[in-house]
Amino acid sequence: MGQSVSSTEFVWRYTEQPHSDRRKAIVKKHPEIKKLFGVDPSLKYVVSASVIAQIVACFLLKDSSWVLVLLQAYFFGGVVNHALTLAIHDISHNTAFGNDWPLANRFFGMWANLPISVPMSISFKKYHVEHHRYLAEDALDTDVPTEFEAKFFTTPLKKILWLFLQPGFYAFRPLVIYKKVPTDLEIINLIVQIIFDLFILYFCGIKSLVYLIVGTFLCMGLHPSSAHFVAEHYLFFGEQETYSYYGPWNLVLYNVGYHMEHHDFPYIPGRNLPLVRKIAPEFYDNLYIHESWASVLWDFVFSPAMGPYKRLKRPASVPQEPFGHYPLASYLKPVTQVFRNLLEAIHVIKKSKLIEKKE
Repeated sequence: MGQSVSSTEFVWRYTEQPHSDRRKAIVKKHPEIKKLFGVDPSLKYVVSASVIAQIVACFLLKDSSWVLVLLQAYFFGGVVNHALTLAIHDISHNTAFGNDWPLANRFFGMWANLPISVPMSISFKKYHVEHHRYLAEDALDTDVPTEFEAKFFTTPLKKILWLFLQPGFYAFRPLVIYKKVPTDLEIINLIVQIIFDLFILYFCGIKSLVYLIVGTFLCMGLHPSSAHFVAEHYLFFGEQETYSYYGPWNLVLYNVGYHMEHHDFPYIPGRNLPLVRKIAPEFYDNLYIHESWASVLWDFVFSPAMGPYKRLKRPASVPQEPFGHYPLASYLKPVTQVFRNLLEAIHVIKKSKLIEKKE
């Protein structure tokens, strides 16, 4: 089984996260960094090309052997689907259509979600907001493992199993830590995803649907591309709570490795994050980074110092809010009111004309 981890509890901190102060300091010294905010005009095309590529792959693989289907799922389809989850991460910050078009971003996230085969784009947005706003706060940041995970997955073999099951923990951990009532857009996301999955099943067959689902599961679990889940916030060097990685995986994963920069500036598109470090290197050069995601996985599994407990936690600053925002309902309300006012105006005009005729 191997040596068990040495940590027996999370590392508690009672100060605020460093990203807000660093963001203010960078903006004060380099106000030109604000030009990086906004929309990534290429995002819509890159994401759409990835979605279409996966649909084409489904048609090409429908008569293939199971061995080829599974190999393609791990080495190609899963990587594309993992990249799409990170595109959804970028879209959750409204970088596809801007903050003035939130619903366009949400529905585009559903489009990016299709090949992933499991509805996640809207739910991800709902919980990801808390991850930034309440980083590492107890019961608010669902990126932090549960006590069960930290206590059970303590040996190298168990940590490998934990990495393999990581997609499941990310999906179900919020239901344990921070239950929220489903929103209208989450229900739409579910319906749209079921329709797409049935489309693939009907026109391409079970092998193509398995290709999509297994690819998602494998490449978000025990795969080099999924190392960012561990690399981003686990305490590899002292108590620095966020780390960046500047290696080649960024080319296909929307610069998710630039994680310190992302937490400092959540509304800068992934495409522009390398420019943050270029503009303000003095704020990042003295911080630890990861040179290799493969070494991150190796060290996490085989070092007794590393494990799910190796995360920083803060006391919750606000209570949980189980009732989320209902974007579609809030959007339709003023539209409905406009139509109601229009109907009332038509009714008044008709009524006045009837009175005129009687006179």
